[in-house]
Amino acid sequence: MDSLPALFHRALNNASRAANLPTIEDETQELVASALKDMRTVRTRVADLALFSPNESLEDISSRDLVYLLVPFALAEIEQHTRATERDARLTHLREAEQAYGQFVGDVELYEVVPPAERELYGKRAKGIADAARRRETKIKQYQHEKEIRGKIEALAKRRHILSSPNTSPTDFDLIASLLPAASAPQDEDEDAETEDLLRDATLLLIRLTYAQAQAQIDSLADELMLLRTAPPPAPAPPPGEQRGVEDGDTWRLDAPPPSALLDPSGKPLRPFTILPSNAADRARVQAQVFQAGHRLPTMSIDEYLEIEQQRGNVITGGGPQSEAQPTTSEQLALDAEEDGTAFGEAKEEARRQKDENWARYTDVNPRGAGNTMNRG
Repeated sequence: MDSLPALFHRALNNASRAANLPTIEDETQELVASALKDMRTVRTRVADLALFSPNESLEDISSRDLVYLLVPFALAEIEQHTRATERDARLTHLREAEQAYGQFVGDVELYEVVPPAERELYGKRAKGIADAARRRETKIKQYQHEKEIRGKIEALAKRRHILSSPNTSPTDFDLIASLLPAASAPQDEDEDAETEDLLRDATLLLIRLTYAQAQAQIDSLADELMLLRTAPPPAPAPPPGEQRGVEDGDTWRLDAPPPSALLDPSGKPLRPFTILPSNAADRARVQAQVFQAGHRLPTMSIDEYLEIEQQRGNVITGGGPQSEAQPTTSEQLALDAEEDGTAFGEAKEEARRQKDENWARYTDVNPRGAGNTMNRG
């Protein structure tokens, strides 16, 4: 019969190997089943040995026994990795995991392992905070605190020469296994006191870390359990003699043929249908328009459009530096009037005179500022 530390170590080792493999694989599930069986045996033996009592305080628990407070947490984590394709099976594993997480959180709070500030921090459910900024700030604080604790744990584990490589990224199962006697590196008798202190500090830090993770997992399990409970039940399987596959000639069809009638006696459609024109040519035209753009496509290029608009006289030409150098209408009239001795020059001189006379008559009738009626007292 294996000792309690050896049994616990074997369960954690199998669980750690399964955590790094795809859950759907059969090899992974063999490891999960073995770890789950051993972990349940460990929980039973811990209860039979009465390692923990509600009448004791945290100081009364030895450093070697303190690690067994993590048994319910490890059991719940293994339950999470169990493959379940049916809803009822998944519900069973989730309830087992929820119960184990609850037992672990209750024991940790009973012995006051976690400081009150951390209990308040991880007791806040982020989803229950209405303010998005506060919800984000709470998540960031929780993550930073977990990261800080994990760094301390790994530093203590490296100090005890537990982690074989500084580049390894141990799972929670590895960290728990590192606290067991079977996984501890041999120490001299003179270092027993120091080893005891390191072991207790590492165990308490790991319990604080897993307490935070358990609180988050409890919230996640509650949401998943609610979804599974409210999900509609699966459709019953048809009897063997009434399979949906029907034989039609030499081929098999997976779906049964649709009903021949389109409407029931009350006028409700029995199956989807499309109303098409009775004319074959119109049906072909409608069918050809199925895979077309949903908007009107252009019928001419931009150059063709501008050419047509120019022919209609809708395009304004001129302007630019060349137009700026050309004389204005009044300037051109003055230049033309200077051609003395010609009929053209005399006509332009008369046109300029009439223009000036008309302008003088206009200014007499409309003095400057006569039309400005604003800002008058």
